[in-house]
Amino acid sequence: MLPSKLVLALNDQFNNELQASHSYTAMAAYFSKKGYHGFANFYLVQAKEEHYHAMKFYEYLVTMDEKPMLQSLSEPKNHYESALDVLESSLVQEKEVTSNIYALVTLADELQEHATLSFLDWFIEEQMEEEKTFRDMITRMKHIEEGGEYFLKMDDEFAERKLEE
Repeated sequence: MLPSKLVLALNDQFNNELQASHSYTAMAAYFSKKGYHGFANFYLVQAKEEHYHAMKFYEYLVTMDEKPMLQSLSEPKNHYESALDVLESSLVQEKEVTSNIYALVTLADELQEHATLSFLDWFIEEQMEEEKTFRDMITRMKHIEEGGEYFLKMDDEFAERKLEE
């Protein structure tokens, strides 16, 4: 059994990951409506990835003989000014997740919960990748025109993205 304070924090992150999935689905809808189906695919895959992350927390809680507790999801942002706005919102979201993971690591360390520390290592690596992906996409997007030739090449590139587990 884990300390109750840690169980609450792990359940909060379980739900944060579900919320991130919810947000990425709304971002996909922005691109679908504009006809950029590759970008929409990128975000739908991202939504599935966040759900996968949530389920890792679910499974960890179950493994540790704790109960995963679902919370209400809030309505995600549904209106964006541009593709760049979506990407910048994505990076902000990932930075928040990173901050949450770091807080969990700090708590697990304070409580000397070594199994939890080991479990969270994967998420630290994952967050480094997630933030880099969005920083790189933002850099590319700042140098092109939405709907332009290079943007459409990116759209085609993102149409090929599949969930990696």
